Parts: sequence; structure tokens; C-alpha cells
Amino acid sequence: MDVSQHYREAWEGFWSATSDMPGEVIWDSDPSLTSVPDTELLLPHADTSLPVADLGCGNGTQTRYLATRFARAIGVDLAHAAIAHARRADSAGVAEFAQLDLVDAEAVAALHKRIGDTNVCMRAVIHQSEPEARPAVAGAVAALLGERGRAFVVEPTPASKDVLQLVAQGPDGPPEKLRRVLAHGLKPASATEEEVRRLLQEAGLAMLAEGTTALAQTEYLPDGTRVGLPSRWFVLAPAERRNGDRR
Repeated sequence: MDVSQHYREAWEGFWSATSDMPGEVIWDSDPSLTSVPDTELLLPHADTSLPVADLGCGNGTQTRYLATRFARAIGVDLAHAAIAHARRADSAGVAEFAQLDLVDAEAVAALHKRIGDTNVCMRAVIHQSEPEARPAVAGAVAALLGERGRAFVVEPTPASKDVLQLVAQGPDGPPEKLRRVLAHGLKPASATEEEVRRLLQEAGLAMLAEGTTALAQTEYLPDGTRVGLPSRWFVLAPAERRNGDRR
């Protein structure tokens, strides 16, 4: 199974039209607002001597931070244009980047064979995936964990649509960062909390911890408040390893 050509072209088009300027993408917030707090939730459960795979890494902002907390960091993204951004931004070579379709089970298995059991961070990927592809995306998380890895997955809830609608209702319509997302046919917050939870469980993942958060964006409301998308996070392990979760 592969993602549809339309979906692939939408992401290639989005990243091809994006500059290398930090923060130009609406979700490209500084790691201090994103990966730093996320990692603090994962670390009590994870073996940091294992690699970490950043699924849907985009331009690699979060991957470069993850490389400071784990033995090795590999960022993967569907779009070749995103990987090109990530490699240009990583002038110090602290992380690795590769194009990967999470729906391609053979390609995911090949990555696992290459790097072994790995921790996973996945931020807001399921909700943007095509509905028929979402089980495979959740399955990719489980496949990469193997027996020893742990995952941090965070997904916007449908309440994020209300926030984005508020952002779009400015006097000039949606701000440029949101307008570009919509113009490329990308549809935020299209998965329910119940669907995300079910997909993760059906993929063979056990929930070690979970909670709510707000995904920090690089846009602001008219009153100057930073936009945050209501979201739910999960720390996950292979289901059969739920008891005695740390080695």
C-alpha cells in the first residue's frame, strides 16, 4: 500500500513552496515549546541508548533537538522536498534524514532492519493522513519500536478546528501560514480522539501514559496570544511489553 498520488503531490508542493526560513511553517515552533516538553514525558519510559525516529519530520527542527537527547536521531518524511529542507538546515550533521512513506510496510521494515529497535516521536501525522492510510501509519510506529522502543505520539483533537477557524476569521481572512496549508489541500484535525486511540491499540501498542496539551504554532491571535491546537498525547510501548516497561 502507498499513499495516493494526490496526497504525495500535496506535500511535495507544500514543502517545495516553503523557504528555509525558520518558523515560516505554521507548526514549525521552537523545540522549547514542542520537543522539549514532549521528550520529558517520554524519557522516563525510554532507553536513550536506542535511536529515535522522528516520523513526519518536515524540515527537521524537532529532529535536531532529539539528537541531543538520544544516541542517534533519524528524521523521515513522505516529501523529498521536506528532507531537502531538513538536510540544508542541519549544517552540523547532528541527525540523519531520509524519505519514507509510512504506509509502505516494506520500506518501514527496511528502516527497522537498518537501525534496529528505535524510539519514536510522531507529532500530528495521523490527523493529516488519508483515512484509509491511518492504520498503516499507526502500524509503522509499532513496527519501528520492535520489542524495546517506546513512542511519543501527539495528535490534534477536533477542537483544533475551532481554533483554526478563529485564526482564519481575521479582517484579511486566514493569515499567510494557514492559507498556504489550506491552498495545498491539507486538512488539519480530521481525526477524532477515539479514532486515534483505536488505531494505536489495534496496531498492538499499549498506553503507558497519556494526557492533553496544546500544540504550539507560529501564528498568533489578534490579541497577541500564540495559537495552540488542543491535542492529546500518548506514551506507547509494544503491548506485550506493557508490564516492566523499562529494561
